[in-house]
Amino acid sequence: MTPSLGSFRRRTLGRKITAIGRVGKRIVLELDTGDRIVIEPRMSGLVSPANPRDRAHLRLVIELAGPKKQLLFWDQRGLGVVRLVSPREFETRYGVDKIGPDALAISAGTLRARLRASRREIKVALLDQRVLAGIGNIYASEILHRAGIHPRTPCDRLRPGQWTKLHAEMGKVLHEALRDQGSTLADNVYHAPGGGPGKYRRRVYQRHGQACLGCGRTQIVRIVQAQRSTFFCPACQPAAAGKHHSPGAS
Repeated sequence: MTPSLGSFRRRTLGRKITAIGRVGKRIVLELDTGDRIVIEPRMSGLVSPANPRDRAHLRLVIELAGPKKQLLFWDQRGLGVVRLVSPREFETRYGVDKIGPDALAISAGTLRARLRASRREIKVALLDQRVLAGIGNIYASEILHRAGIHPRTPCDRLRPGQWTKLHAEMGKVLHEALRDQGSTLADNVYHAPGGGPGKYRRRVYQRHGQACLGCGRTQIVRIVQAQRSTFFCPACQPAAAGKHHSPGAS
C-alpha cells in the first residue's frame, strides 16, 4: 500500500466517495478531496462489498458509513496494489501519456493506427497497457483465437480486414467476460463477487492438448511470449507466411 496505512487512514477518514471508475484493469474511487484510491487487483485480487473467501487474505477493509457497510479488497497471492494518490499524482501515473485508450472504448481505426507500424508480435502488443488498456493475458489469447489471428503475427503484417476483425472480437470477448464475471482457472483462486467461479467459457486458454472448440479437430498449443503463456489453435489461427512457432512447454 502507498502511502503508509496511517497516512492512508488520515487522508480518507470521513471523506466521501464521489465517483467510481476504472483505468484499464484498475478500479478508481474518487474522494471529495480530489484524492483517488486506485486498486489494481492483478491476477488473484477481488474488490467486493461482502463475502470474502477467507479473512486470512483480506488486504484492505474500507469501512463505509451505515450499518455493516464495507468495501473489501481480497488477494490470495498478494500481487495486487492499492495506492492513494493526489490529483497530480493520478495524472502522472495514470494519465493519457502513461495508459493507453481503454480496450472497450477504442475505435477500430485508432487501434490500427496505434499498432500497425509495430514489428512486435500482436499478442505481446495487446498486453502493453501503454498502448491499449484493459486486456490481460487470458483474454488476449481468447481474442486472437476468435479473430483467427496467429499470436506471433507481427503487427505490421496484419491486413486491414484483420484489424477490423480483431477490434470486433475484442469488444465481444471483453463484454462476455464482464457479463460472465470473469474466468476461474484450474487453480480456483479467482472467484466472482458473489463467491462462485467466473463463468466465462474459455476457448483456448489453459486448454493445450485438448481439441479446439472452434474447428473441433486440432489440438490447442501452448507457447511462451514475453514470459507469458499463450494458447492458440494452429488450424483456426494459421501462421503468416515465413513465421513459425515453437510449441514450448505444455
